[in-house]
Amino acid sequence: MDDNSKKSLLSRRTVLSAAAIAPAVVAAASGTAQAQQFRTADKVAIVTGSSRGIGAATAKRLAADGFKVVVNCRVNHDLATAVVQDIEKAGGQAVWEQADIREPTAVRRLFDVAEREFGGVDVAVANAGVMNLAPFRDMSDEDFDTMMDTNVKGSFYTLREAARRLRDGGRIIATSSSIVQLRSPTYGPYAASKGSMEIFANILAKELAGRKISVNAIAPGLVATSLFLDGKTDEQVAGFAQRTPHGRIGEPSDIAAMVAFLCSPDGWWVNGQTLYTNGGVV
Repeated sequence: MDDNSKKSLLSRRTVLSAAAIAPAVVAAASGTAQAQQFRTADKVAIVTGSSRGIGAATAKRLAADGFKVVVNCRVNHDLATAVVQDIEKAGGQAVWEQADIREPTAVRRLFDVAEREFGGVDVAVANAGVMNLAPFRDMSDEDFDTMMDTNVKGSFYTLREAARRLRDGGRIIATSSSIVQLRSPTYGPYAASKGSMEIFANILAKELAGRKISVNAIAPGLVATSLFLDGKTDEQVAGFAQRTPHGRIGEPSDIAAMVAFLCSPDGWWVNGQTLYTNGGVV
């Protein structure tokens, strides 16, 4: 083969190689552009169950990152007001709305408030939940129904409304629990209700294909909230802390930080996943 033939073959190979990698380069550039377009200062978030605990920490963190936030409570009006006041004192924007997520009309009202006050919705965090613990033989119908109505149906209503009304390019986050993997005695119905969040998030991510909306579940572990601490002695809490490689139970801010990452420009490529945010306890 003479030099001209070799140069011609090399040229063809170069062109073919460039053609092969071009779609990947374009896709990468498109992904970078998509992430850059999600500027948190322009966005609006709804956080259900955000008058205290993980929800309150999440609302405050998202507001600190520039989101306009709709804080939600069912009965804790004073606490919800305090969360909004804290956000405003820090220079953020927020409103609060009473809404029982077990009622579809109440969930729709949350989104109505976000659209009326801030112009739309970009992030929905389905955080509201309750926990009733008992062995199967002792679990009452009322306690079981309350958990399923709140944790499963209420979250479903929130995710359904988000699927209908979120602006393209947004984020949806459902709150599961690491108890889905720990599976400790007395947690059966609660773990089942939280396991549904992982299924919801994974399937909804696929259903929203083409809209650049990332849907994920987070699964906190042992967190210093009233939901976990109520009814436990200091010795019991210390025992739980020893089970965690980091040597402590989580703080609400630890979980809020994961939500903030998923809602950041860098978090959009995580989609349809469950992130176990528990310090390594499971």
